[in-house]
Amino acid sequence: MSLLIVGTLAFDALETPFGKVDRIIGGSGTYAALAASNFTQPTNLISIVGGDFPEEEMNELKARGVKFDGVDVMADEKSFFWSGRYHMDMNTRDTLVTDLNVLAKFDPKIPQSYEGSEYVMLGNLMPAVQISVLEQLKSKPKLVIMDTMNFWMDIAMDDLQKVLGMVDLLMVNDSEARQLSGEYSLVKAARKIQAMGPKYVIVKKGEHGALLFHGDKIFSAPALPLEDVFDPTGAGDSFAGGFIGYLARVDSTSFESMKAAIIMGSAIASFCVEKFGPERLKEISAADIEARVNEFISLSNFEVRG
Repeated sequence: MSLLIVGTLAFDALETPFGKVDRIIGGSGTYAALAASNFTQPTNLISIVGGDFPEEEMNELKARGVKFDGVDVMADEKSFFWSGRYHMDMNTRDTLVTDLNVLAKFDPKIPQSYEGSEYVMLGNLMPAVQISVLEQLKSKPKLVIMDTMNFWMDIAMDDLQKVLGMVDLLMVNDSEARQLSGEYSLVKAARKIQAMGPKYVIVKKGEHGALLFHGDKIFSAPALPLEDVFDPTGAGDSFAGGFIGYLARVDSTSFESMKAAIIMGSAIASFCVEKFGPERLKEISAADIEARVNEFISLSNFEVRG
């Protein structure tokens, strides 16, 4: 099934307790597209980059079935750049530099070749940009998922509430769910968010897994305990890309399919954190993913007797 991803192609500079890199490839679109390519091809990408974005990186994505018809290349300008420093717990970070560069001019257009995309992922972008993409769709997708963050809740709440009414699934972390809903209990928070529009809510809890809510149904997915976490950047986008990529492959939006998709997304994200940037995602094979999924299954597989 056809998949459309809207996200950034960017550069990152990162510092974690395990090392430092000055300038590597990043961006939500990069991570999500790489993750999704393990399950479905082609992936229709909408993004914007400057002339400094390496052609070899674009060619590698293309080789994985990522289409660039909707990627605007501004040859004389610079790509989006973000720099951050992670704390020892790897769950908190400080943003050091944010240079929007070409992202400040991002006005996404859906090319004719992307029409009819049945699964849509809206990366963490300005809500007005997310709305613009959805309003351009000529046919209703089978599933639209979106990511957002606290920043948009602070400065663009009206637009955020509008786009929430246009999507099927919202993907946020626990602090974002609490801020958006005004509820500390994640169960209550999910119910309030569902009342805003999305029928499904996924709450990501980092090293503690993820929760899927739909009506009164709840699914709790574990996180795989890892010895080494080098760089959590892009893990959430990799999770989202793996999640929707799997759903596009099985062409199903049922609750049971979403439960499996969460495990698939979690498996991909667990690889992502093992190296800086998206390098680990470029290395993994179908056999690697299958083995990692089996590890997830064994985490919560048990029998009760007597």
